Amino acid sequence: MFHEELKHSAKTAFGKAKRHGKAHNVLLSSLCGLFHNNKTNRSKHTMFYPRRYEVSTYVIPFDYYHAQGMQGVIFDIDNTLVPHDAPADEQAVELFERLRAMGMKTCLLSNNKEPRVKPFADFVGSCYIHKAGKPGVKGYEKAMELMGTDREHTLFVGDQLFTDVYGANRAGLYSILVRPMNPREEIQIVMKRYLEKPVLYFYKKHARDINQYRE
Repeated sequence: MFHEELKHSAKTAFGKAKRHGKAHNVLLSSLCGLFHNNKTNRSKHTMFYPRRYEVSTYVIPFDYYHAQGMQGVIFDIDNTLVPHDAPADEQAVELFERLRAMGMKTCLLSNNKEPRVKPFADFVGSCYIHKAGKPGVKGYEKAMELMGTDREHTLFVGDQLFTDVYGANRAGLYSILVRPMNPREEIQIVMKRYLEKPVLYFYKKHARDINQYRE
């Protein structure tokens, strides 16, 4: 059933890709191939599952995680902290101030270029890594190095399964997926959202079975 759902989502995404060039087809082929190659080992699909799924970054109980020993948080930016391409706002600034006040380190980890990432980081007062290469693990490891934390004591927060969560899981971090803040996104991200749908469906089913999912 999982692969039938994925096939349907991929068909929809490929339909959109035809209108947007070869590069998008290559991207989608790679994602579908990843699932196809793992189809005999269901446990590998959980590499795309977050440890928690929250409606917003701003409802995450960071004080709880800090009390449990977490020392640092790595954040994606676009559609995680603010809508895509939006500047840092008061809500984001207050969150980072609150995290610093409780003693938690932060780092922004983005695949975007430095002109997007640095001004945001400066405004909220955080270290950052641009062109991070997610879902590769090197960016996550560099972020922990900058914060002085290790994988057992670091959270990751992001809005995409195939880059943010998958990379965080590969790096051994506690991953939290949040709903994207704005549905208006770049076409390559829109197409990945179609492939995320069946993964999220089965994640939610899995999480309900172990009482770890809430709407």
